[in-house]
Amino acid sequence: MALRVTFLGTSGAVPTAERNPTAIHVAREGDELLFDAGEGTQRQMMRFSTGFSVSQLFVTHLHGDHVFGIPGLLQTMDFNERAAPLAVHAPRGCRRRLEELIAAGGTRPSFPVRIDEVAPGDVAYRADEYEVRAFDADHDTRSVGYALVEDERKGRFDRERAEELGVPVGPKFSQLHEGDPVELEDGTVVRPEQVVGDPRPGRSVVYTGDTRPVAGTVEAADEPDLLIHDATFADDGVERAGKTAHSTARQAGAIASEAGARRLALTHLSSRYAGRTGDHLAQAREVFDGEVFAPDDGDAVEIPYPDADE
Repeated sequence: MALRVTFLGTSGAVPTAERNPTAIHVAREGDELLFDAGEGTQRQMMRFSTGFSVSQLFVTHLHGDHVFGIPGLLQTMDFNERAAPLAVHAPRGCRRRLEELIAAGGTRPSFPVRIDEVAPGDVAYRADEYEVRAFDADHDTRSVGYALVEDERKGRFDRERAEELGVPVGPKFSQLHEGDPVELEDGTVVRPEQVVGDPRPGRSVVYTGDTRPVAGTVEAADEPDLLIHDATFADDGVERAGKTAHSTARQAGAIASEAGARRLALTHLSSRYAGRTGDHLAQAREVFDGEVFAPDDGDAVEIPYPDADE
C-alpha cells in the first residue's frame, strides 16, 4: 500500500526563485492530505501533478507563509465544480481567523468546508487504517504539529505451518488470519497464534511545522519512518532561531536521533542560505545517524513498511 510524500514548498517565511512557501502533500491509497498551504500551493500542485482531490487540510499555524494559499486553492476547487466536502484542521482558537481568510476571496465555496479546531493530544482525523494526531509545537503563535500513524498490521500467515496442522486450503486460512480459531474435521481446533506471527508495525510520518525543538515531537510517534522538521537555520543562526521560535538543522537532527527516526527531512529553509544546504546537512548528520536530506520543491519520497526487507 503506497504512502507518498510530495514536498510542494520548502522555503522559510520568504520564498525564493527555487522554493515556494510551505506545503506538503501526502497520498495514501486513494486518500490525499495536505499539510499547510503557503502562497502558490495550487500552482505547485499542478506543477508536480498531485491533483486537487484533497479531503483533509491540516494547518499547523496561521502565519502567512503557511496559509496564504488557502483562498486561491479553494477558489480553484470551486471553479472545478468540486462537490466533495473539505475538512480544515487548525489549532484551537483559530477558527474565526481562518473563516475570515477564506472569506477574503470575495466568495464562499459552494462545496462544504468544515473547520475543526485541535489541541495537542487530539486525533485530528481518523481513517480506516490510520489516524492523524496533533502534538505540541513551540512557535510564537498558536501552533501544533501533526503525526500520521498507521494501525498495526496483521502478522504474517504461515501457510506451510497451517497445512502441517491439517488446515485445508481455503476459507479457513482467512478465518485464522482474521484472528478466529477453526475446527478441523477430526475435531482438532487450530488457533490463530499457531499460524499467524506477531502484529507488524505500520508506517508513520511526523511533521512539526514551525517550532523550536520540543519533546512533543519525540513523543508524537514511536520511531517515525519520516520526520519532517523545521530547520530554518544552520549553526550560524542558532540565536536567531531561538528568538524567532524556529530550529536549526543540528537541533532537528538531535530530535530525530532522540525520536529514533529512520529518515529526516530538513524543511522551512531560510532564504538567507540562497539554496545552499551543505551546512544544514553536515550539521544534522553530526548528531543523527539516519538518512538526512533537504528536499527541493517537487521532491517526493515513498515510505516503505519497516519490515519491507524481511
